[in-house]
Amino acid sequence: MTHPQSRPAKLSLRDRFESLKKEVQELYLADSIPWVLGYSGGKDSTAVLQLVWAAISDLEPKNRAKVINVISTDTLVENPVVASWVSHSLEEMKVAASKQGVPVKPFRLTPSTEDSFWVNLIGKGYPAPRPKFRWCTERLKIRPSNRFIQDVVRESGEAILILGTRKAESVARARSMQALEKGRVRERLSPNASLPGTLVYSPIEDWSNDDVWGFLMQVANPWGYNNKDLLTMYQGASADGECPLVVDSSSPSCGDSRFGCWVCTLVEQDKSMAAMIQNDAEKEWMMPLLQLRNELDLPDDRPLRDFRRMNGSVQLMAQGKVIPGPYTQQSRERWLRRLLESQKAVNENGPPEVRSLELITLPELQEIRRIWVMEKHEIEDNLPSIYNEVLGKPYPGPNIDDNIVIGAEEMRILRELCGSDTLHFEMVRELIDIERRYRSMARRSGLFTELESAVKRSFYDNQEDALQRAEGKATELKRAMNVDVCVS
Repeated sequence: MTHPQSRPAKLSLRDRFESLKKEVQELYLADSIPWVLGYSGGKDSTAVLQLVWAAISDLEPKNRAKVINVISTDTLVENPVVASWVSHSLEEMKVAASKQGVPVKPFRLTPSTEDSFWVNLIGKGYPAPRPKFRWCTERLKIRPSNRFIQDVVRESGEAILILGTRKAESVARARSMQALEKGRVRERLSPNASLPGTLVYSPIEDWSNDDVWGFLMQVANPWGYNNKDLLTMYQGASADGECPLVVDSSSPSCGDSRFGCWVCTLVEQDKSMAAMIQNDAEKEWMMPLLQLRNELDLPDDRPLRDFRRMNGSVQLMAQGKVIPGPYTQQSRERWLRRLLESQKAVNENGPPEVRSLELITLPELQEIRRIWVMEKHEIEDNLPSIYNEVLGKPYPGPNIDDNIVIGAEEMRILRELCGSDTLHFEMVRELIDIERRYRSMARRSGLFTELESAVKRSFYDNQEDALQRAEGKATELKRAMNVDVCVS
């Protein structure tokens, strides 16, 4: 096998392509370890898949025994244009592979419903992701891909992961790849620290951007896609990067890239989507998405969040400020309304291919509704009415709990009785819900514990009262620690 350092420096792109094809063939035939190739639909992953496809196509049919699993992770909040491109590409890939006798099997991976972006943000109330609270990557990207790879390793003992990562992408990427090279086996395979039993192969690691585009323009796409259309997609945006397959949390945000999530708040500005809209009048239907994304990216979202944490506790920072908790009920309902309004605008103003686009799926809506009613005790059950008001049609999902006899009207009256005392309203509502659930139980073990927890969450007079109590506890704790130090 040809070692990368021994390759002639001035080989033409065609010669390097032929050399890499031989290298891919040697690796493919060397063992029975299954391959998993990460495909995002961007230029780098497309180039790698074309390279591998061409190399395997040149083998005798009897030697094409090993399956090449092509996985594409759809976060369900991908840029709609890119999501449509990738989805159609996977369909064409499957048909072409079957016709050509190439052992390529495409898979579209998605996060589980409970891990989806909107279930966590609108349902649980997680604030929009930030660099210090980057909860999205693990749930949307890492878990789906890792689950697939781990299944392959569990079945076969090992897996070879093929990626389109390149050293020229960034200084950090080059440094990371060079560090992994030290642990290489069989010259081109690097170990993956986060996935035991997995080796990584990056065939185009030494290519430049020009090399990638030169290859894509000179070599026809084997599953029938037009790479010139791919180039046009990149030219319509200010960013030239893409989101690679993510298998650990060390990967940087790809919100600035051409192929990323439209809701990404891990970057200051979504330059890609903004450029698409500015450069192509036919993409103006995406404006509601960009506006919603910008609304999520607030410099200070404290007014939208509860002063209590998820468990109801009040915690202070070192400076004495309250650590804010999840979005309030009002904020979560507003985000749902804004999302459905954006979906309606896209469906009405977009091209035919997005007229039925769902920015949020029915399973996600149903899980959000369950969280609101069952976990957050919001028994007024406002989701169906919000859906009906915005989209002008009845909510199609089934009921969460047919035993709920106290609904929106009763909660409206209770809220009026409580006036501006939101904490009192929330406590009474939760106590009612807890009592209702335990009413039909033969054994009511845990009832008083839940009732006590409900009271503890909302017994404060207001946020200022909660802050004073938290400060008092902190002072007492410091005093106790000082006493312990003096005694010792």
